Amino acid sequence: MTDTTHPVPAATGDRRAGGRIELRSLCKSYGAQPVLKGIDLVIESGEFFSLLGPSGCGKTTTLRLIGGFEQHESGQVLIDGDDIGTVPPERRPVNTVFQSYALFPHLTVADNVGFGLRFQDVARVDRERRVREALDLVRLGEYAKRKPHQLSGGQQQRVALARALVLRPRVLLLDEPLGALDAKLRRALQFELKALHREVGITFVYVTHDQEEALTMSDRLAVMRDGEIEQVGAPRDVYDAPASAYVADFLGLANLLPARVEAPGRLEVDGFALAAATGEVRGACTVFARPERLRLIGMDDRTPRDAAADGSSDAAPVLSGEVRDVVFVGSTTHVRVAVGARELQVVVTNDGGMWVPSPGTAVGVVVPFDAVRVLAS
Repeated sequence: MTDTTHPVPAATGDRRAGGRIELRSLCKSYGAQPVLKGIDLVIESGEFFSLLGPSGCGKTTTLRLIGGFEQHESGQVLIDGDDIGTVPPERRPVNTVFQSYALFPHLTVADNVGFGLRFQDVARVDRERRVREALDLVRLGEYAKRKPHQLSGGQQQRVALARALVLRPRVLLLDEPLGALDAKLRRALQFELKALHREVGITFVYVTHDQEEALTMSDRLAVMRDGEIEQVGAPRDVYDAPASAYVADFLGLANLLPARVEAPGRLEVDGFALAAATGEVRGACTVFARPERLRLIGMDDRTPRDAAADGSSDAAPVLSGEVRDVVFVGSTTHVRVAVGARELQVVVTNDGGMWVPSPGTAVGVVVPFDAVRVLAS
């Protein structure tokens, strides 16, 4: 397992308003079924931190324990060094945005945003000012007098954000808040959420099963599996250097092949020789390569028809194969190539300069040295 407790510097910006979260040996079960199995995790003040994993991995339970909506059996939940395990949700320096938004349909946007302030003994003039500031922050100032049904899904999501932020929490929990939106709006709001986080400076803890959301918005992320944390790190680090085959496969398209380390720096994969940095791994292993790091060359006449612009095909191993399938996906084309008894995925950018073969075409798959990672079996 990856050590998840070491501090990591927060991203740039003023992070003093955000709470530092520490989870120590956190365990939770539902009946006889363990859901969290001793989670250890530090989320630094002001980070945008994502909990990423499939349904049932424990990410939402972790969020609910931080928010106080569930009670853990053992372990600790600390914010800024204070153990808040027995503190009720309404007294924690935390607020939550859910996927459903839970807006009151009979109240205006402004009244929805200011609802929580009514229970904090905030003077009316201050309450109105803070509501205006919160709506301006999410660019909905002119919608203050509308009702929720008069707003789009994206606008309703922003109202829910404003309602959470107006209470000035040190930690904002977001439980798949974009899940009910269409793909195009979801992508647009990813950038809006990231910009909003930079502006307010508090700690965001974001739960999602969507890899793109986590990679796009997070300062760091944790990949979860069966109640445990598989890996924690910056999105690019976890994507490029996964700690396990599970993480590699979950964080996007991945070629994963059984292999064997024959000697330091040399691998054997189904009779093919590959060069890679093998590190401490010996014997049986798994080879990992992202499809976008591989290149295709034409092999009908045994000479390259096309190659990477940097000429990497001259030095890199070339695996002979046959195209099985070609799928156009907008900005890219996904090519499935049979290489011996295995299949490789290659992603080609549709920039007009790269050759895309047809099914049945004999091709070579160029495997650059730095594209290959070796994972212990």
